[in-house]
Amino acid sequence: MEISFKGKKVLVAGGSRGIGRSIALAFAANGADVAICARGEAGVRKAEAELKRHGAKVFGTACDLGDEKQVTAMVNAAAAALGGLDVLVNNASGLGLKDDESGWQASVNVDLLGTARATRTALPYLEKSKGSSVINISSISGLMASARSVAYAAVKAALINYTMSQGLALAPKRIRANCIAPGSIEFPGGLWEDRKTADPKLYQSILDGIPWDRLGAPEEIANVALFLASDLAGWITGQTIVVDGGQSLT
Repeated sequence: MEISFKGKKVLVAGGSRGIGRSIALAFAANGADVAICARGEAGVRKAEAELKRHGAKVFGTACDLGDEKQVTAMVNAAAAALGGLDVLVNNASGLGLKDDESGWQASVNVDLLGTARATRTALPYLEKSKGSSVINISSISGLMASARSVAYAAVKAALINYTMSQGLALAPKRIRANCIAPGSIEFPGGLWEDRKTADPKLYQSILDGIPWDRLGAPEEIANVALFLASDLAGWITGQTIVVDGGQSLT
């Protein structure tokens, strides 16, 4: 069955690289107009050029999702540039892996509050759309204990719970909210590509724990995002879908 987003307006927060870039490209390839944001201006411009190759209307801007004023301005600017919003994808992460003040602050301020800020600002636009949805990107770390990334895991768990509450709260407005929990995803310039050379023992231990004998690709997360935003998922809300090759089963 073919999925088309022709005429739809999609905002991907944290859309310049990795999972966010792949999600943005997937929507553009399927006919959507796409807005992206990220902290780095250069990365935004590079991704913006890739998106334009699909013939979509594209808007890109640098934004610190840890700053409420910047988030509000970014979402409003994206909606103005695209002519509304039908889908919001909250993908950005502060990658607060350490169990210290900086790690907790980065995770709470970007992963959790950044998601809440973007959603809150986008709601008036999503309410005007038919079949609108919010997709939050969490992690399988939010479903289990993690001694290696305490702050990150706790906040990703909060994001999963927040998605359930969104699903309930937004149902009367006919806005669906769902979450994707990826396993370990490898891409150029990403965390796991770095660990492959910087910490090969850790990389191998992660690989050994994945039944499918490989790390995931960003495109595999993007495919699920397309499904959740489509009419095929029209009666799915408040849910978290794990995409990890069976990693969380071990």
